[in-house]
Amino acid sequence: MISSERPDDRVASAFRFATELFAWVSAPWALAPYSAPLAVLSVVVLIGLPTVFATPGDRRQVLVAVPGVVTIALVLLQLVVAVAASWAAWHPVAAGVVSVLAVVTLVLELPRWRWLLGR
Repeated sequence: MISSERPDDRVASAFRFATELFAWVSAPWALAPYSAPLAVLSVVVLIGLPTVFATPGDRRQVLVAVPGVVTIALVLLQLVVAVAASWAAWHPVAAGVVSVLAVVTLVLELPRWRWLLGR
């Protein structure tokens, strides 16, 4: 049975935010040598999509309501971009740290994702 009460995800939220920061920094860093406009667009997309689209009950303010699966997909997008762009742009040690952070974030997000699937 899926609980109607949102799980406490304060720790997961901190890890999720850290991973998002790495995505926001590494994506333009990886894209800038090829296209400055694409680098800027990557940040606009990575910050803009989760700002505009949210699942009711998951955030206080929702501009455009979407089902929980969309919120999960947006988080997965951030995780994938953080890992892929860090490997493309940075030293392997830094990219490895980001990869570990992304895996930990993914594991910590699972209770929230289960809840979101019921939304």
